[in-house]
Amino acid sequence: MLQVADFEENAAPVVSDIEPVYVHKGKASYYADFFHGRTTASGERFSQNRLTAASRRLPLGSRVTVTNADNGRSVEVVINDRGPYVKGRVIDLSRKAAGELGMIEDGVVNVRVEARPSDQPNRSLRHRLERMVAALYPDRKPASEPPVTVAERPDPDLTATDLGVVE
Repeated sequence: MLQVADFEENAAPVVSDIEPVYVHKGKASYYADFFHGRTTASGERFSQNRLTAASRRLPLGSRVTVTNADNGRSVEVVINDRGPYVKGRVIDLSRKAAGELGMIEDGVVNVRVEARPSDQPNRSLRHRLERMVAALYPDRKPASEPPVTVAERPDPDLTATDLGVVE
């Protein structure tokens, strides 16, 4: 049985052995239908039919996995708004995301929110999340370095080919 103390809002995030992960535990709720169609903090219109969420801490545009601590069901959502503004709650979900977690009847459930830098849609968000984790664990380095992209590869040594010869 889960203890309520395990899901305190100010609990320290946990870091995975494989990859630095920002973890936030607390309570989740979902948006009222009243907000459907309104503008979010990211500038897009809120839709109850998309897998989105609001967080006070995570960067807008971040992809996070939310797991219902009571039943183990998970869903991936994109942070597109700020909130929730109710004490003790760490994330507000769209109705679709709440349905995926099986929390519609309960309304508020204990959750684990995980943000992995490698799951982010762009380099800027990945670096922001890496800095969030590094601030919490300054002595920790990731177990594996991120993959090298084409733009970051060193120039090949062309001296042994005719491409390196300048006449």
